[in-house]
Amino acid sequence: MIDHIGFEVSDLATSARFYDAVFSRLGIRRIHDAPAAIAYGSHEPRFWIVQRGRAPAPGYGHVAIQAAGRAAVNAAYEAALQTGGRDDGPPAVRPQYGPRYYAAYVLDPDGLRVELVAGGH
Repeated sequence: MIDHIGFEVSDLATSARFYDAVFSRLGIRRIHDAPAAIAYGSHEPRFWIVQRGRAPAPGYGHVAIQAAGRAAVNAAYEAALQTGGRDDGPPAVRPQYGPRYYAAYVLDPDGLRVELVAGGH
């Protein structure tokens, strides 16, 4: 079980614009805001972006963010593309993960892979 996850980012303001847009479509809000760190969650900070002067390392893995349904996946995907994200797999059913698994993949401004998923469990 994950308590929280944190990503090193190269530009906190750029990444914050990206994640503000994506998370707002999923009902997730900014919970913590400091000069070098921002955290998101529903009630507690679970997803952190931090800027510590270290280069991010794209391609080391991904984070999967649960969405309320297909419409939320689609909206978050579009928001990601409009705020500096890049497509890494458009919204679609992913039967290899289950009959109801619907997901989209985007790369955030630093190239970190973000999965938006509905019907996963």
